[in-house]
Amino acid sequence: MDVKKLTDEIIAGRRLTREDDLGFLISGELDELCEAADRIRRAFCGERADLCSIVNGRSGRCPENCKFCAQSAHHCTGIEEHGFLSSEEILAECRHNESRGVHRFSIVTAGRALSGEDLEKELEAFRMLKKECSIELCASNGLLDEEQFRRLKEAGVTRYHANIETSRRNFPNICTTHTFDDKLECIRRAQAAGLDVCSGGIIGMGESWEDRADMALTLSEMGVKSVPINVLRPIKGTPFGHLERIPEEDIIRTVVMFRFILPEADVRLAAGRDLMSGSGDKAFMSGANSTITGDMLTTSGNKIDDDTRMLAGLGFTL
Repeated sequence: MDVKKLTDEIIAGRRLTREDDLGFLISGELDELCEAADRIRRAFCGERADLCSIVNGRSGRCPENCKFCAQSAHHCTGIEEHGFLSSEEILAECRHNESRGVHRFSIVTAGRALSGEDLEKELEAFRMLKKECSIELCASNGLLDEEQFRRLKEAGVTRYHANIETSRRNFPNICTTHTFDDKLECIRRAQAAGLDVCSGGIIGMGESWEDRADMALTLSEMGVKSVPINVLRPIKGTPFGHLERIPEEDIIRTVVMFRFILPEADVRLAAGRDLMSGSGDKAFMSGANSTITGDMLTTSGNKIDDDTRMLAGLGFTL
């Protein structure tokens, strides 16, 4: 494979599909691929970095059985559980993140789908955030219907987060209380309601390289423009608590793979970034251009000021 030629073709408009031989992304020389992925990132995203933060709006007691998740009621992990936060608590967290230069703020809730009284509380919170703040608003509330998505949009939400987690083939090994198609339909409903979609997955759950490529291809086919890559943190009490953490080289290669397949997307480093040296600085020079950050409730393990200094030092513009 002539990586330089393919990189030029991608920059010129070519897109990789399931008909392409993607073996070079798995077995090719990593430094060469990192340099090429960084060229693609600069061509489509420039030096722009996108920061988002989250607040855990409702924690624990989730009825779904996702094997990676500490918040599933099927697992005994000893996490802190709480009902839906007050609008004032959420507003305070949002204001803090906005004051530190974060671009997006998301309310995340455990559960199959947010509904009833808790949905009304969230909509009230979003209306307050829209009035009091100028930060972009995102939500992550499970498998909602189109009417619920429409109401979120009316309340000020512009982007919805719904990870597909892994490949279609591997999904039944991860979760059996909902399906891969449930995930895809959720994305379609959010898009139909006029919301942008953020969707990615988790690596290090025993999947193959082919599964990772398939996940990226599915996201490309769905037109997803924000793609978080999470690295599994094995949590005691979950079925995946015994798994070994994957090597940093595998994380970097996954970032490269996603940039080649999704050249125009924001490839976002999410949970587990602090497992890499330099808080993932090499990944940001290998195709990534976005991340989750935060000073309180964060899944990246990194503080906002530390991230802004690191990204500025790498030449990114915030």
